[in-house]
Amino acid sequence: MNAIIEIGGKQFAVKENDVVAVDRIDAEKGQTVAIKEVLAVGSGTGMKIGKPLVENAEVKVEVLDHVRGDKIVVFKRKRRKGYKRKQGHRQELTKIKISSITC
Repeated sequence: MNAIIEIGGKQFAVKENDVVAVDRIDAEKGQTVAIKEVLAVGSGTGMKIGKPLVENAEVKVEVLDHVRGDKIVVFKRKRRKGYKRKQGHRQELTKIKISSITC
């Protein structure tokens, strides 16, 4: 069974036993979390599409780990002015495993 879920303002297409890195979730490592923001759910032939959410649909995920993403370098420069600014950023992420999808 496949589903499209929304976490942290981003949409993810997932199926059971997938491991996905999402924005940091406020949950402990090893904890099970239920996600109710399911936009679409279905399998093979039929899909239920929500308006905007599918009623009574739920995706249970297990929190595997809290990690930090790759470093992103933000470099600003204006030509002939001597203006240069360099800044780095690492996003806080949570790795989750999709345990079950119910509809």
